[in-house]
Amino acid sequence: MNARTTALSALIAIRRQNAWADGALKEYIARDRLSRRDAALAARLVYGVVQNRLLLDFDLAQVVSSPLAKLQPVVLDILRLGAYQILFLDKIPVSAAVNEAVEQTKTYANKRAAGLVNGSLRALARQKDTLAAPQDLATKYSHPQPLVDCLRASMDEETLEAFLAADNDIPKTALQCNPLIAAPEQVASALDEAQIPYEPHPWLPGCFLVSGTGNLEALPLFQSGAVYVQDPAAKLAALASGAAPGMRVLDCCAAPGGKSFAAAMQMENTGSILSCDLHPHKIALIEKNAARLGISILKAETRSAAEFDPALENGFDLVIADVPCSGLGVIRKKPSVCHCAQFAEIRFLRRRNRTGFPHAAAEHRGVQRVVRLCCMGAWRCRADWRNGAVAQTISICSQATSLTASPSLQTISTPSKQYQHPPNSINPIIIFKNIQL
Repeated sequence: MNARTTALSALIAIRRQNAWADGALKEYIARDRLSRRDAALAARLVYGVVQNRLLLDFDLAQVVSSPLAKLQPVVLDILRLGAYQILFLDKIPVSAAVNEAVEQTKTYANKRAAGLVNGSLRALARQKDTLAAPQDLATKYSHPQPLVDCLRASMDEETLEAFLAADNDIPKTALQCNPLIAAPEQVASALDEAQIPYEPHPWLPGCFLVSGTGNLEALPLFQSGAVYVQDPAAKLAALASGAAPGMRVLDCCAAPGGKSFAAAMQMENTGSILSCDLHPHKIALIEKNAARLGISILKAETRSAAEFDPALENGFDLVIADVPCSGLGVIRKKPSVCHCAQFAEIRFLRRRNRTGFPHAAAEHRGVQRVVRLCCMGAWRCRADWRNGAVAQTISICSQATSLTASPSLQTISTPSKQYQHPPNSINPIIIFKNIQL
């Protein structure tokens, strides 16, 4: 198998199964046993097509003789894949992109369709410098119009375009050092030995930004537990929470476990962590990764964060809550979110996050601190805590500086420039301290 065939298989799975791009990629890269170089290309192709789908369709409509809606779905997948290579990847020869697309069409569709694919992609290559440009931001940045409208209500046009452009940036993978197993210097040395290009994160110690790694799970560095994959914003949650050795911690919505793991490392693997999730298969995933990372203080259970359990009362010093949300704050990392999001559901989740959580967690008397994470839109979230329970709110990330809170909350904007990032570069993190119940 080559990278383009693997990419096509992943795109088909995304369309047929409503699968996430990252999950589909992982499955098919492993299935096809791609080299690191081919795996990196397959990833770039899949993410590129998903990120730019509306723009690709806009450009293809100018050269394809038939309406795109009438094409066989797999043929449209192939056309998008070929078009992305022609329009966005200068290092891939047009002839290679076209010929591979034609062969894919013969395999997955028919010879007649192969002729249409050949003619359309060659026409696209000839006309790419003279194609009409989209006049609307939704098409230009391949974001559904309802989402663009939703964002436009919260920001000016210049900020909106910067936000949409940031969504389409090529993300790097953040490898976090596991201090229970290796020091940052040892991780850096192992990356050098494996010839994996990296750069230290600009403001988060022990974090390495890498790209072109292929299947990370195949790396000895990963298998040994010396590193794990975690977004810097999620790592910040553990740092900001003040998790310390000997604490009793509840992670309400833990899967896949990254914030639980970060807290355990900050606690030097002493104390206790209860990691909960609704789905049993995710509990197994948490346990597997905790074992790989050498974490012994973590216990994973199937539980609902929305339900109060008297048996847990007075059982925790710290609650971490990364509650279900729209996912719109991680579009750059998971571009499928952009096209799968249901805006009625987004409104429901926003409303529920404002009023419904973390009341259940806070009802566990004795809790000293609650860490609550929100995606895009957190700067408008309200905290309707009973009895003025929360004494202080700390906002991290420039998007959260205009946080609107109830009168019982004091809002503090972090002044340090290290937390000021371009729009949508990290998720806002909100910390609730000193709960008085």
